[in-house]
Amino acid sequence: MHSNVRRRAERFAAALLLFALLAGCGTKEPVERQESFVFGTRVEVVVYGLDRTQARDALGEVLREFDRLHRTLHAWQPSELTRLNTAFAAGQTADVDAETAALLVAVQAAAARGEDLFNPAAGALVEAWGFHADEFVPRRPEATRRDALVAAKPRMADLVITSRPDGGATVSSRNPAVQLDLGGYGKGYALDRAAAILRARGVCCALVNIGGNVMALGSKAGTPWRIGVQHPRKPEALATVELHDGEAIGTSGDYQRYFELDGERLCHLIDPRSGEPVRHTQSLTVLMPAGPDAGARSDADSKPLFIVGRDGWRALAERMGVTMALRVDADGSVDMTPAMAQRAAAPAR
Repeated sequence: MHSNVRRRAERFAAALLLFALLAGCGTKEPVERQESFVFGTRVEVVVYGLDRTQARDALGEVLREFDRLHRTLHAWQPSELTRLNTAFAAGQTADVDAETAALLVAVQAAAARGEDLFNPAAGALVEAWGFHADEFVPRRPEATRRDALVAAKPRMADLVITSRPDGGATVSSRNPAVQLDLGGYGKGYALDRAAAILRARGVCCALVNIGGNVMALGSKAGTPWRIGVQHPRKPEALATVELHDGEAIGTSGDYQRYFELDGERLCHLIDPRSGEPVRHTQSLTVLMPAGPDAGARSDADSKPLFIVGRDGWRALAERMGVTMALRVDADGSVDMTPAMAQRAAAPAR
């Protein structure tokens, strides 16, 4: 059972990587390409327009940064997050450095923007469903435990972050039920970090793909990068979009981390209002305009729109300031905002 789940996840991840990068690269070979496996998924970085030695140095720095973030933000192996969660559960205060302090403030803002449907403080719910494992164990939590975790209402707003003169902060939680899981933010944050590193290294044109969360720098030899949006049920692209300099695209889907139990597909995207995996949506894709947090928003902002459902996603997108989004319903029907419809095209056959 476990190996079947892993094979399904790897097959979809590979298809997503294939369509994202092949759609962008065409027949020309990039100057340099490197890939790795971090954040529980495959990552790939492609660079154009730079001397190969410089490109390799830049790519090496990006992959080292990904590895650092993976270890720092891990939700269940010893990390900065698990240290904080231990402190919160004990009612204690913890010191954090400037980067972690800024990250937590940004995640608080993202959670508020998504009206707490994106809830990185509810990591205990994700763990209860068996997703805090490299090879997760298909299981349903006891209803009493699930209901208690929901009733505790942990939120990012429960964190008290007090700045220190050195740029760091002390952090505590008003709610001992807070258990941080930044899996819905970390890949996007890593995209922004990669973009900053590459630009500092003089890279003008690159494509960064972290398991389907993609950011573009510059263009591919003067042509916009073209990215495939993964079909949630087939190993092919559902649509393609052009990505311009600094734009980022991200998808939340029920095909990325899931298991099947009693004939039901149960994914890792949990509705904090019910404590149950979302069943009404197959995937939700957002395309974010260029900006210093485009990557983070492409990751975080897809989550509440995935969770809210058919009747509420468009209104929530408007309140969040998300203009380009595409949703695939549980019945397979596709809907998108007008701005996304202008950018999306059928994949080439």
